[in-house]
Amino acid sequence: MKGLFSEVVFTIFGIPVRDTVLSTWIMLILLTAIVYLLGRRRPAALELLVEFVLDSVSSVMGRPAAPYLPLLGTLAVFIAAANTLGAVPILVSPTKGINTPFALALIVFFSVHYFGIRDKGLTRYLKELADPIFLLPLELIGQFSRTLSLTLRLFGNVLSTDLIVAVIFSLLPLIVPIPLIAFSMLTGLLQAYIFTVLAAVYIGAAVAANESIPSEKRS
Repeated sequence: MKGLFSEVVFTIFGIPVRDTVLSTWIMLILLTAIVYLLGRRRPAALELLVEFVLDSVSSVMGRPAAPYLPLLGTLAVFIAAANTLGAVPILVSPTKGINTPFALALIVFFSVHYFGIRDKGLTRYLKELADPIFLLPLELIGQFSRTLSLTLRLFGNVLSTDLIVAVIFSLLPLIVPIPLIAFSMLTGLLQAYIFTVLAAVYIGAAVAANESIPSEKRS
């Protein structure tokens, strides 16, 4: 069970570097190389991926998602790659350590408010956030609780999947390695989709009321 948790690999100037951080560095290098090669040799494949993510996010948000695609597309690709990296021998999933899911959830938290303020303006956004004012404490609790929920959902699912795979693999090492790897990768892709969809829903909710005023004026 020891291998299921983040471990310190080495230190840099006294700062511990864990295996999840090292795997993240390797994953980013691999993703950069893959995108570069696809851009040079199969640009159509990249276009199909972008269109797929754009259509999926737009259908969830109920609006054109192009302004939010850099963030949501990056989240989808990063989490999908991070969750499936554990299938590679020696490497571990970066999302197996709670720091990575928490950092991703914080990015979503600040992005939601950034897009809301950008679309509505600071004054209107804060007014809607605290309207009526006595609900402000509940709204703040909701904002922080969903950030915690994103963190624990991603971390818990990745860790529990790794745990199940490790237990079954230790019992039946010669019979089920390939199905277990496929199961782990499928679960990782599903969690990437869920995380991205939830981020899209939160952003969509933050900017949704911005369209109500123009529509009322048109009527």
